[in-house]
Amino acid sequence: MIFITAKFRVLPEHADDWPAITRDFTAATRAEPGCLWFDWSRSLDDPNEYVLVEAFRDDEAGAAHVQSDHFKQAQQTLPPHLAETPRIVNTTIAQDDWSELGEMAVKHSA
Repeated sequence: MIFITAKFRVLPEHADDWPAITRDFTAATRAEPGCLWFDWSRSLDDPNEYVLVEAFRDDEAGAAHVQSDHFKQAQQTLPPHLAETPRIVNTTIAQDDWSELGEMAVKHSA
């Protein structure tokens, strides 16, 4: 899968509205057949920073995403709300879902 993490520094006046600003783009991306997940989180340290964790099935699915109409629209509509160009980590890994974090395994008593 293609695994991507991106940091978006949003202008302070738009930070609280970022989930609404990205709602249509997020929904359209999650509906793509090759999208495994597309999840936003707000930084605990900086209320103006959002972290996007996304994954796509393979290179073909990633290419379809960046060629989609909703991605092209987001390229126009999202940057005016940003304080800087988003930063990204993008890699391909040989798995297709989350692995368990064994060092923090949850044990339930019967």
